[in-house]
Amino acid sequence: MTRAVASLGRPHVGVLAVQGAFAEHEDALAAAGAAPAEVRTPADLEGLDAVVLPGGESTTLGLVAEGSGLLAALRERIAGGLPVLGTCAGMIVLARATTGGAQPLIGGMDIVVRRNAFGRQVASFEAAVDVPALGPEPVDAVFIRAPWIEEAGPGVEVLARHGGHGVAARQGELMVTAFHPELSGERRFHDWLVGRARARREAAGEGGRRDRVGAQ
Repeated sequence: MTRAVASLGRPHVGVLAVQGAFAEHEDALAAAGAAPAEVRTPADLEGLDAVVLPGGESTTLGLVAEGSGLLAALRERIAGGLPVLGTCAGMIVLARATTGGAQPLIGGMDIVVRRNAFGRQVASFEAAVDVPALGPEPVDAVFIRAPWIEEAGPGVEVLARHGGHGVAARQGELMVTAFHPELSGERRFHDWLVGRARARREAAGEGGRRDRVGAQ
């Protein structure tokens, strides 16, 4: 049975699974109404309505994805309007630049990110973070070797700050967080992504119907 038949009506959202923790994102996406799929090669991007770039080690993630051709394929899809949620390392690889050394990046979001800005693994912490765009209830945010947004371009909406630094942002169809919402049971970021994926899927369906009507 094909993925499309097995999950008819549910948007298909991929989770980059080349490195790092991704199972929790798959669970969050399923709870938000999506059909999750693991992405390891460029071919795995076919038919997807959105993608999650999870946490992990950003340099390793970038190097592995670059070697497989996945980095270039993601750049092309993002330029074409694919909705993306990037968490922690995912935020780093979506940035146009990072401080403290070069590494492979997908880019796409007009931000500069400082890696390990909140400290190393031993400095990991959990905090309540206000994200007004997602509602009045604060987000339970888990920070693990977390980055922060050092600079944001004029087209970027910084959604949340912690300790005076940007830790969540949105630009068009891209949303990023410095923390791990999937580890605390926070679902609103995944709800946003699945909503964008559903809108993209429906728009593609409408376009196909218009094309068929026009051809008659």
